[in-house]
Amino acid sequence: METISQGIIEAFKLIGSLNPELLQILFLSLEISVLAVIIAMLFGVPLGTFLGLKRFPGRNLFIAIVNTGMGLPPVVVGLFVFLILARSGPLGGFNLLYTPWAMLIAQVIIAAPLVMGVTMAAIQGLDERLKLQILALGANTLQFYLKLMKEARLSLIAALAAGFGSVISEVGAVMMVGGNIKGQTRVMTTAIVLETRQGDYSLAIALSVILLLIALLLNLVFTYLQQRRSS
Repeated sequence: METISQGIIEAFKLIGSLNPELLQILFLSLEISVLAVIIAMLFGVPLGTFLGLKRFPGRNLFIAIVNTGMGLPPVVVGLFVFLILARSGPLGGFNLLYTPWAMLIAQVIIAAPLVMGVTMAAIQGLDERLKLQILALGANTLQFYLKLMKEARLSLIAALAAGFGSVISEVGAVMMVGGNIKGQTRVMTTAIVLETRQGDYSLAIALSVILLLIALLLNLVFTYLQQRRSS
């Protein structure tokens, strides 16, 4: 118990002193995860909208793949990206393994199915009369899609939150492809694992507190937007 209390005290000292190592890990984590979610949203939202509206041969198979991706174990993603980026892999010549780029690729693959799946469900849940009304007003294809996404914006925010939450808290895939290299590819989750193994509980607890605060802030923003919409 004394070890835990001492670790908590030291953790808040690290946070209060703006420890350079802690800040470097924090900023790298946020940089990679935010960029990964933005990329996932850029193609995940349009694809999810398309899947929610259109009927075409092989659609059910594509939806099954998306649903499988939503529950895909991150370590499987890590292994896939590792094999692709390894020297003997098809993209080995780019030397991306054990760099932030490899971690970004893995996180995009993890977040994209979540974004697509939530978006698809949101679009399918919209009233069919709304869709017909938009078309009756003379909207072209782009205007039709944009209007539907606007109507489903709360669900799209949920997709954003789900995607970000899944990647910022991920450890297996980023450790496999990033290597957890100090000052280069060490992020909050991998640092927590390493520091706990080494017995440096203060840094591990400090990073855990920050990770929890990020999750709390994200959920507070989403709850505010949700309650504002319903009121």
